[in-house]
Amino acid sequence: MPTVIFQLPDGTERKVTAASGTALMQAAVSNGVPGIVAECGGNASCATCHVYVDAAQSESAGPPNDVEDEMLDFTASERRPTSRLSCQLQLSDALDGLVVHVPEEQV
Repeated sequence: MPTVIFQLPDGTERKVTAASGTALMQAAVSNGVPGIVAECGGNASCATCHVYVDAAQSESAGPPNDVEDEMLDFTASERRPTSRLSCQLQLSDALDGLVVHVPEEQV
């Protein structure tokens, strides 16, 4: 099972392990990671599960799909080249050790 490290705005981090195929957002919410609001429950319609994938790993996470790409224009915190909606990022063994940064604001 892949482990993901969430870097929080206060400088602390949370490590979460979840089964492959689990959405990153679901892994965060199920493990109480602060800052992942996920108002729409994973439908890519609210942009409140925005994260920044660590720049060194953004290629392995892949690009956002078309719907996600459009929603990333509505995030509360600035959009960056490594921005992703965590509800659209499926965990896999290839993403073991993924580092994501939680933005200051989600709503």
